[in-house]
Amino acid sequence: MSKLQPVRGTQDFWGEDARRFSFVISTFNALAKRYGFKEIQTPIFEFTEVFRRPLGDTSDVVTKEMYTFLDRGGEEITLRPEVTASIVRAYLSGGMQQKGIVKLFTSGPMFRYERPQKGRFRQFHQLDVEIIGAPEPAADVEIIALARHLLEALGIEGATALHLNTLGDTESRNAYRKTLVIYLKDHERKLSRESRARLKKNPLRILDSKDAGDQALLKKAPGMNDYLNVASSDFFAAVRDGLDNLEIPYTVNDRLVRGLDYYCHTAFEFITDQLGAQGTVIGGGRYDGLVEMMGGPETPGTGWAAGIERLAMLLKTLPEEERLTVFVPMTEAAGRLADRLCYALRKEGFAADMAYRGNLKKRLQKADKANARFAVIIGEDEMASGKLTVRDLDSGIQAFIRADDLATFLKKQAAD
Repeated sequence: MSKLQPVRGTQDFWGEDARRFSFVISTFNALAKRYGFKEIQTPIFEFTEVFRRPLGDTSDVVTKEMYTFLDRGGEEITLRPEVTASIVRAYLSGGMQQKGIVKLFTSGPMFRYERPQKGRFRQFHQLDVEIIGAPEPAADVEIIALARHLLEALGIEGATALHLNTLGDTESRNAYRKTLVIYLKDHERKLSRESRARLKKNPLRILDSKDAGDQALLKKAPGMNDYLNVASSDFFAAVRDGLDNLEIPYTVNDRLVRGLDYYCHTAFEFITDQLGAQGTVIGGGRYDGLVEMMGGPETPGTGWAAGIERLAMLLKTLPEEERLTVFVPMTEAAGRLADRLCYALRKEGFAADMAYRGNLKKRLQKADKANARFAVIIGEDEMASGKLTVRDLDSGIQAFIRADDLATFLKKQAAD
């Protein structure tokens, strides 16, 4: 192999990047549990049909972006491009229908063959929450509240704005589809080739087009909100009222759409202007038709996904890491004692490490560079006296502590 480089569109996480990545996930996990969600982990690959059916044969994801291959058994397998379909598959194959309303959360890698750019990777990572079985607008309010709470906990809510829209129910969408088709047929020559094909098969998919010409036409297209029936209007009003009650600010954006038929009612995105073209950091909405499309009974659902990389890029500060206590043994016998003491401290809940090599000065320099708070020096004198030299690396002050009293001493220092 001539190049020991990561594959294009992938990345390694270590150092500060790894800390950011882990902080996003740990914060999300804690909040999701606080909201009553239960963790689920699905495989990173599924039978291709799991994704092809909900995403559609003509979608960019299916036709251009999925990593699909035949395994050694001849089965067509796809690395997951998103996780909602996997969760719905697990919901159906795992018999979760018997449990009533199911609230699930997960995180992990997704895979799409796209042109890598800032905030977009071929292996990317997402947070995800889903509520399956709840038709109430309150479920939509709850997941949006969780998303907003996450942004606040990460300290980045000020860098994002919530955009909200309604897609209406099936009756409303059918009425809107007819009007949209009439408008687009009048401008069919100006549509992209892909959108002209979609105009015959699924015109609402054109609303997801990224083509600049299509977007220009869509700006003058009729809006969904003019075709809402009473039930759809009432549902959207209930979602807005719920957000107002929680004092969660939002902007109604009637151009925020989802092109797939199983989406309905609430659609939302938390967007930012600090990541260039990749402005969406959390996006989601209601998908009451997805479970049925995947072969299950008619079942409501709502959820969202968030890009971990994008959230991590927005972080301004991170919590301070627990500072190390570093052992500096200067003899073989001191090393054996240091091993026992280091192990005991870790079991007590302290962060502790060993400085193995070099003279005393170099070991202390390494400990200081690692941002350690204390260095525990054990040489011949310490072994003879039975007392350890504990140096505060911030102040330079030293104390002489019996080995049995080390944990007590460190706890007291942490409390002061």
